[in-house]
Amino acid sequence: MLNASDIMTTEVITVKKDTGLQDLARILYENHINGVPVVDDDGLLIGIICESDLIRKDKKLHIPTVVTVFDAVFYLESPKKLEKEFERINATKVEDLYTKDVFTIDEKTEIDEIATVMTQKKIYTIPVVDGDRVVGIIGKADLIRTIVS
Repeated sequence: MLNASDIMTTEVITVKKDTGLQDLARILYENHINGVPVVDDDGLLIGIICESDLIRKDKKLHIPTVVTVFDAVFYLESPKKLEKEFERINATKVEDLYTKDVFTIDEKTEIDEIATVMTQKKIYTIPVVDGDRVVGIIGKADLIRTIVS
């Protein structure tokens, strides 16, 4: 059975937290990729950002429902959620949108496990790591390439 090291892309494009979102969009578009790992100044993995994060930035703002009783206003949803929505809309850099809780695999992870994660968890860009260092990346295209080969 093939494993991650057999199909991963080893020349991984990464970004840093201070990368602008327009630059990120250009990187994703020009390289025909879905997402990139976010690394710190030492090259260690700190997160991931994908096309869906950029698309989500531009979705309509959901204003929470409120109820007014006398002079008091009660939110029927969490005010914290509204605050996060405003942060999303005003995002300008990777650090404003990236996912910090990253699902990763190692080089020995078998393809069937990778395919299962992609389909069940809807995670389509998976960094391959050795400790906190990114050594490769696997996307949907890498799995499809194994079918064609």
